[in-house]
Amino acid sequence: RRGLELHAWFNPFHARHAAAKSPIASTHISKTRPDLVRKYGPLLWLDPGEPLVHDHSLRVILDVVRRYDVDGVHLDDYFYPYPEKTAAKQVIPFPDDPSWRRYQKAGGKLTRDDWRRDNVNRFVQRLFTNVKAEKRWVKVGISPFGIWKPGHPPGVRGMDATQEIYADSLKWFRAGWLDYLAPQLYWSIDAPEQSFPALLKWWTGQNAAARHLWPGLSAAAIGPARNADEIIQQLKLIRTQPGAGGSLQWSIKVLHQNRDGLADKLVRQVFPTPALIPASPWLDKAVPGKPIVAFGQDAAATTSVFRWELPGGGAPGWWLVQMRFTGQWRTELVPGGQATRTLTGGNGVLPEVIAVAAVSRFGQLGSAFVAQRA
Repeated sequence: RRGLELHAWFNPFHARHAAAKSPIASTHISKTRPDLVRKYGPLLWLDPGEPLVHDHSLRVILDVVRRYDVDGVHLDDYFYPYPEKTAAKQVIPFPDDPSWRRYQKAGGKLTRDDWRRDNVNRFVQRLFTNVKAEKRWVKVGISPFGIWKPGHPPGVRGMDATQEIYADSLKWFRAGWLDYLAPQLYWSIDAPEQSFPALLKWWTGQNAAARHLWPGLSAAAIGPARNADEIIQQLKLIRTQPGAGGSLQWSIKVLHQNRDGLADKLVRQVFPTPALIPASPWLDKAVPGKPIVAFGQDAAATTSVFRWELPGGGAPGWWLVQMRFTGQWRTELVPGGQATRTLTGGNGVLPEVIAVAAVSRFGQLGSAFVAQRA
């Protein structure tokens, strides 16, 4: 009813979290296929070097895509695990010796680091291809660590995600193996070695495949060291940066809490009216037709009913309904299966102008039918 999309969020190589409270079920993969699972630190991980792990994780994700009307699937920043360390701060190697030795025995020529990156790359590419084969309109999005490599752009310091968790997010972005990239730009605007505006500008310059770039912002960091105004200013920077078309907030909990008035400030300063989700023309360039709108009014001119349909029938993703009351426009997104809008009130309450346009599931906006009250 609000024009929202629902994207299902996955960590494809997590097997069991340390905070899990229930006992491990007999059907859990650590019981049915223990050879595919590695214990690393407090967690259980699926080994990305095992081809059967790719098959398993893709089966899970595609099962959701087939059986549920989701609008997207989303991968977090966990690929190979973030490094665990000993009490002496020494990195503990990820225990993938069995899959690595099998790769070498089969004639594999890559170095171990390149092999790990290739494992993740192949999974990401295969995920994108398989999701599109099931339902072309279901978006694939990834929110990787916000720094690709230190020094990109110059002056940026931090973890090298290509070496630590073997996630080459720049490769996926340039190759177009996703519909949107949401790099986790969780740092502040004036962070000396992780400048938010510098990273934002750099990422927009890497978009060779012309995909969506929707940076992730850390509302969760609001507290003693960050106020809500930091998020507001970051959103304003995104809006002025060519190539950045939106943002993600982590997490919804902070919005529910209205921490430091963030939710109120977002409504007042940034998001006062509804907005359409940006179109994804690489998925489908077709633009919906101009709807046919019928208008009826009772004898007392106190109730008006608007009915609409596409010329060829069928339902789009949404209807965009815009009405002008005493010079002020009101925008509503109506589900594609709904084809009427009833308004009650005297002539001063009924709209002076109503415009209806169809929006496809790919975000393409068609021409509007415009009716003006006599």
